[in-house]
Amino acid sequence: MIRVFMGFDPVEAVAFHVCTHSIIRHSHVPVAITPLALANLSGYTEQHKDGSNQFIYSRFLVPHLMEYKGWAIFMDGDMLLRDDIAKLWAMRDESKAVMCVKHDYKTRAAIKYLGSKNENYPRKNWSSVILWNCGHHANRVVTPEFVERSTGAQLHRFSWLRDEEVGELPIEWNWLPDEFGENSNAKLLHFTLGLPSFYEYADSPMAGEWHRENILANYTKQTIDTGR
Repeated sequence: MIRVFMGFDPVEAVAFHVCTHSIIRHSHVPVAITPLALANLSGYTEQHKDGSNQFIYSRFLVPHLMEYKGWAIFMDGDMLLRDDIAKLWAMRDESKAVMCVKHDYKTRAAIKYLGSKNENYPRKNWSSVILWNCGHHANRVVTPEFVERSTGAQLHRFSWLRDEEVGELPIEWNWLPDEFGENSNAKLLHFTLGLPSFYEYADSPMAGEWHRENILANYTKQTIDTGR
């Protein structure tokens, strides 16, 4: 069983459902998908006032929610799987506390969806896909209280970890088509500037794949009444 925690924000609820469908459609093993919705996190009070979505900090609750045992995947909701998530799961390295794609880029857009600021900062987007080693001793400090009082910079840069405790994943597992362009080898698409459901990003690179997945996620087989 692969445990996946996915960011959920009601202003783009469709993101969660389409990404979930893409995971289910490609996976050959059982997957348990949990939405990280603030309304469901009764033991956590969001203290931060910044951020463009409701799960920008709740992602760091995953070790706590897993009772500091085993492994889990966190991913933003504005994503699309193009391959089997079991292949990502297979990259777990017990010597690492977290594993992520170590992006090194400058954004091409100062503003992203819904008019949110899109600033450059070290380790930008590293925390958008995380393989969490929840049982790693270094992650035991990541309690709800720790998350509530820590700054965004401290959390998103994994400041409680040594550099060697942050493992690296191939960039294909967190590909940013709206920043980097199309990539036929990408395993996971991350529409970081804006989901194709927003009209400004409806025609962004590789958006057609998201629109197709949205159609598939809403599919219902129909019975045609011939009148006979």
